[in-house]
Amino acid sequence: MANFGFDLKHIKGDFFGGLTAGIVALPLALAFGVSSGLGPAAGLYGAIFISFFAALFGGTNTQISGPTAPMTAVSMVVIATIVAVNDGDTTQALPIILAVFLLSGLIQIGLGLLGIGKYIRYIPYPVVSGFMTAIGVIIILTQILPSIGYYPKEDIDYVQNFKPIAEEIILENILKEEAGEGILVLEDFKETIKRAESITPAQIQKESEALAANEASGILGAIKVMPRALNNINWLELILALCTIIIIFGFKRITKAVPSTLVALLVVSGAAIAFNIDYRPIAQIPSGLPMPQLGIFTEFSLGQLTPYIFTAITLSLLGAIDSLLTSVVADNMTKTKHKPNKELIGQGIGNSIAALFGGIPGAGATIRTVVNINAGGKTKLSGMIAGILLLIILVGLGPIASKIPAAVLAGILITVGIGVMDYKGLKAIPYMPKPEVAILLIVLVLSSFWNLVYAVGIGLVIASLMFMKKIGDLTGKASDVIPLKEEPWSDEKGFPNSLEQEVFIKHVNGPLFFGSTSQFQQLAQQIPDKASNVVIRMGKVPYMDQSGLYAMEDILVDLASKGILVAIVDLKEQPRYMMERIDIVPDLISNDRIFDNFDQCMEWIANNVEDVYDAANRPISKKGHSSA
Repeated sequence: MANFGFDLKHIKGDFFGGLTAGIVALPLALAFGVSSGLGPAAGLYGAIFISFFAALFGGTNTQISGPTAPMTAVSMVVIATIVAVNDGDTTQALPIILAVFLLSGLIQIGLGLLGIGKYIRYIPYPVVSGFMTAIGVIIILTQILPSIGYYPKEDIDYVQNFKPIAEEIILENILKEEAGEGILVLEDFKETIKRAESITPAQIQKESEALAANEASGILGAIKVMPRALNNINWLELILALCTIIIIFGFKRITKAVPSTLVALLVVSGAAIAFNIDYRPIAQIPSGLPMPQLGIFTEFSLGQLTPYIFTAITLSLLGAIDSLLTSVVADNMTKTKHKPNKELIGQGIGNSIAALFGGIPGAGATIRTVVNINAGGKTKLSGMIAGILLLIILVGLGPIASKIPAAVLAGILITVGIGVMDYKGLKAIPYMPKPEVAILLIVLVLSSFWNLVYAVGIGLVIASLMFMKKIGDLTGKASDVIPLKEEPWSDEKGFPNSLEQEVFIKHVNGPLFFGSTSQFQQLAQQIPDKASNVVIRMGKVPYMDQSGLYAMEDILVDLASKGILVAIVDLKEQPRYMMERIDIVPDLISNDRIFDNFDQCMEWIANNVEDVYDAANRPISKKGHSSA
């Protein structure tokens, strides 16, 4: 029991915390399930299993996990893409969809075992801000259609436009089948004609509806069909959605003791059912316990899964970021310290089990976690209780929940979209550095109008390149070569004036890596012609990568070819190790010219460097220097 972080003295607080968090999670789980494209049951299954197992095995005692807006937005793209590939048949596409979700959960477990959790915090804020705002935009625009009661695949005139394309696709599939069977030959199309004649209007209609739904999916699709939608508004559905939104925002002004989302769900749904209004309900929620989706294994194909491996990685990383950010919030509220790698393992286990039972993936949910803490949740029991409560609701109230109006869940999701946008980041745009603004806007635009997965990757690459350039510039600026007599370091003030012409001192500040090598390589050009010795001070170089190593080698080779001796002061352990690996030490720099401090170097200079120029730069004697 102790290993899992249970403490039964907090059972009362955990019970009420889990109960409250589970009630808050119910409408969101249903809404996220509908939004994903797999239906409300998938959202509920995800909330049940992720909440329970992420709490049991995770590293944040008060975390409440389940489907979240960012995870659902990415899942929605994955589901829509795979369904489209399977001719709009969700049942046929389900095994590969769940296999992608399962893979993302397993990757999360791997990230935790590899200790990646501690590095998640290094993702730049502009990338996170742009992504979260894009999530909000996507949710709002895609939920406008169901909130006004418009469903493209049910628009007869719109679907009619896709019938010619549908016929072409069906015929193309027939030809592919025949080619695969080895019966497609140019001399005889009898079989092709026979199969084409067997195509029914129902098949064409089904394919046309799938094409219409796919064309109208996502933010661009929603924008394309928006004019048609606005000309075909179902006013009853719109009223239900607006009432939901008004209650959610309005009830918060009255009290926050009761979740306004739950109030809106109960009030609007109850009124619609009580007055027997002819509204559109959500998809039927299966009664009874969730059953494992064995199709993940029996219908698994590596070839089908391969195109979505990068998507699964992105989904797992997004879940990791989402969860660990919530863990930080929980730490601040409870004055505790979460275990990031253990949290990733717990989230991965939760998502993997949820996928096995047909649930959509999720992560640590900030609002639900805060509600849990405020209601008295102290240990992992609270998250487990939240999952158990949702399971009880599923088993006992599934048929009742199936009567919830679809427009109500659309209204709930619109408020989620409004809430998830990063207004803090948007307000700061006029005051932020231009490169950071550029990253935020690039991620925002690409996420909204192109691809969430690639947008994050591109944002990270751009942010990394900009960071490297900035660090390289700062390092180069800090390590600029300056005459010793202008700005000597404190321990150089006793350097004899008589040797200033013969000895050139290079100060290197910061890591010597690929971003700073260009400045360092200018050393050879900066050395005065009269200098016969160079002292490189590396006490402020904690790290050297391979690029820095070879830059150092090139410079030392160049200086050796000119007959210039080099001494190094305060060479740190890692740079020295790197230099010894390729024999820079001792081949180019002998050990007797590597000094622990500048005083030792001064002693060597006094014994080995001859004063050959006077104060007026006139030779005192024939130019030369002693050997090392």
